[in-house]
Amino acid sequence: MGWVRRPDVPNPPIRSRRMSSLTRTPGRTRGPIARVTSWWRNGGPAALLFLLPLLICFGYFAWWPIIQGLLLSFQDTNLVLESTWVGLVNVERVLADPRLGTAVENTTRFALLSILIGFPLPVLLAVAISELRRARALAGILAYTPVIIPPVVSVLLWKIFYDPSSTGLFNDVLSRVGLGPVEWLQTTTTVIPAIVVQATWSSIGTATIIYLAALTSVRADLYEAAELDGARIFRRFWHITLPQLRPVMLLLLLLQLIGVFQIFTEPFVMTGGGPANASLTVLMLIFNYAFIDGDYGKAAALSLMLAVVLSALSAVYLAATRRWSQHS
Repeated sequence: MGWVRRPDVPNPPIRSRRMSSLTRTPGRTRGPIARVTSWWRNGGPAALLFLLPLLICFGYFAWWPIIQGLLLSFQDTNLVLESTWVGLVNVERVLADPRLGTAVENTTRFALLSILIGFPLPVLLAVAISELRRARALAGILAYTPVIIPPVVSVLLWKIFYDPSSTGLFNDVLSRVGLGPVEWLQTTTTVIPAIVVQATWSSIGTATIIYLAALTSVRADLYEAAELDGARIFRRFWHITLPQLRPVMLLLLLLQLIGVFQIFTEPFVMTGGGPANASLTVLMLIFNYAFIDGDYGKAAALSLMLAVVLSALSAVYLAATRRWSQHS
């Protein structure tokens, strides 16, 4: 029997194909009653029952304080007598405070310097550790060690290092090369960079460990192919490592930005906001409102304003970097 060519069958019109595809998926047109019935038969109540304790704990310990703080920002209260609803008066009082501009400026300077110093360092440190043939685990432990030191202890330790006398650690080093002494925490020009260096040292380990974990997911054959093509370490880092780490870097940058805008422990313990309010941050101003001035409504209003600004900043950041994350 010879090969017989079948006659060509014309394709159906696009419109008829779309209609047939719609008729083959009746589930899309199910009503709400049918969906609830399906959820009930597929074990929805049992799943909700298992989820209920988590929802109760999370709602009571996380969302309920947020709601209370939101209500407090519109009230005049001392947490003892009955509260009075004052509307936006607390917000107007915060905006009229001359210390707010200083705190915002200082916090912005903290954020910019922290991103400039503290964002690229963990990436470079993680890449350097991953290139080690030996003692890679030891290097990872040493990089993470500052994180396990209690924050107040590490801040007090660095406060000793920043001793303005010639016996301070950094001034002693400078004196050996004929420089100093420097009043690290006592002048308005050096106080913020000094605190940023300490904050970067204490937090760099966490980001380094995350980058080390992300580097293990980078395909080794990409590096092998690049080495065969004669690519040196800088080109491998620029064309392979950075694109592969891009989603993690974008996420950590956002988390670092949010964390830096809420810096409190370092300036509070080191300088108390001085000298001349040069290290006063927004969170320290909230602390002063609540626990020094006793004005809880004003503190809650500034907290609400900070939350709104950080939410807007996060939304803009995620929208601006969405394309980079998807094309990594």
